[in-house]
This record gives sequence, structure tokens and C-alpha cells, in this order.
Amino acid sequence: GNKMANIVEVRNLKLGEGIPKICVPLVGKTNEEILEEAKFLKNVKFDLIEWRVDHYENVEDLEKVKEIVKALREEVGETVILFTFRSKKEVGETVILFTFRSKKEGGELEVSDEYYAQLNKTVAETKLVDLVDVELFTGDEIVKDIVETAHNNGVKVVMSNHDFFKTPAKEEIISRLCKMQDLGADLPKIAVMPNTSEDVVTLLAATEEMSTKHANRPIITMSMGGLGLVSRLSGETFGSALTFGAAKAASAPGQISVDKLATILEVMHESK
Repeated sequence: GNKMANIVEVRNLKLGEGIPKICVPLVGKTNEEILEEAKFLKNVKFDLIEWRVDHYENVEDLEKVKEIVKALREEVGETVILFTFRSKKEVGETVILFTFRSKKEGGELEVSDEYYAQLNKTVAETKLVDLVDVELFTGDEIVKDIVETAHNNGVKVVMSNHDFFKTPAKEEIISRLCKMQDLGADLPKIAVMPNTSEDVVTLLAATEEMSTKHANRPIITMSMGGLGLVSRLSGETFGSALTFGAAKAASAPGQISVDKLATILEVMHESK
């Protein structure tokens, strides 16, 4: 299809064209750790930050969350160097993805659906983050509510689903990604665990079919663990717009360091 329609622009980042963008997780527990990690990123090749707020010790206090969001935005402000792989380095505001990953989807904490919705909506309303992550299986009404609030505040939505035990059938993966589109996701995302190399092929085939036949926006897919590593590197080939790499600590099984990731993505891009 027409690939131009499939680009999502966030600040100076174009998701869905060229080299897959690199997202690095922030997993600090305290204000100090979070801001320290953000400082450290100034020397790292990446395109956007995922703040994994489920790791934050005060995640259940909305006022404290708002304060640290503000401090994080000030810290990453205008000063981070974005490596655009096109021989020049641009200075620009860093894109922040705000993610509360629930325990059932591999995160640190379980909160009520009501609080989950309130947390995401409150942070979207600050307009200090660029994207929020909304888990598909939270329930359609809650998902729609968060999406509506995010979009009303100019915040985009990564809609996600994670299976840490297995790889669903290709049709099921595609069906979940399609459902995310129907629910208003700007960036549908699925991460699955392979138990065999065939499972990795299933995820890649689902990605290719989704991106060429069903998607009218960029998608994000990955096969986790060491076995699935190829899926974190081959987004440009099969149709995944974003890949996650570790600056210091990995936030999911199979993440490699951003420096290695950036190098490999560049090699893949040049070999096309």
C-alpha cells in the first residue's frame, strides 16, 4: 500500500520510515535514579525514551508522578543529541513514551483498572510526554477512554500486548494488531516469547502480513529472548517501526545494548 500514510510523527521523529527507531527504557525506582539514567542517556544512540513508571517507587501517588514527569522533561529537554544515522547529529527535544507495564504483562506492579486509567490520563493531560502505552487487554471501554484523553491532549498511543510464555498463531497476532487499530492505537505493539525458531518465523510472518495487508499506520513487533533477537534487528525488512535496546539495564528478555543495535540497524539499512 501507500507507505506515506503509514508514518507517525512525534516531535522530530518519523516512525514508520527508514531505519527502525531505537527506544531505550528508563527503569529507575527513585527520582534520583530516574534523572541519573536520563543524564547518562546523553551519550547514547537512541531515538526515544520509554519511562517504565511501574518501576517508580511513588507510582501510586499522582502528584509525585506529575512532579517527576516535569523533572524528567526538563532533564531531557533540548539537550539530548539524537543520532539520525544520516551523518549529522541534530539536537532536539527527546520523545518520551510513558509506560505503566502491568504485572500480568511482565511489569512490576498490579494496580486497579480505575487507577491505571487515571494515571495515564493525568500524565497525558500534563502534555509533558509524547506517547502513552495502553495495554489492549485492559478492557475496551477503559482503553477507549484513555485513547480519547491522550488524543485530546496531542499525545499518541502505543497500544500493547505481551505474551511472556508463548507465540500465538500468526492469525491471532494479526487479529490483535488489527483490534488495536480499531481501538485508535497510533502504534500497535505486540511482543511474544518464542519456544522454537519456528515461533520466531511466525512472528516475522505476522509482522510482514500485517504491515503489507492490514496496517494503515506503523506497527511494533518483537519476538523476545535470545531466540527472538533477529526480530529486534530486522524491523526494516519485515515492517516493525521501533525496536527496544538497553542503555544500562534491559527491561525485557533479549534486549541488546543500543550501541550494537544502532550499528546493526545501520548495516541492514545500507545493505537494502
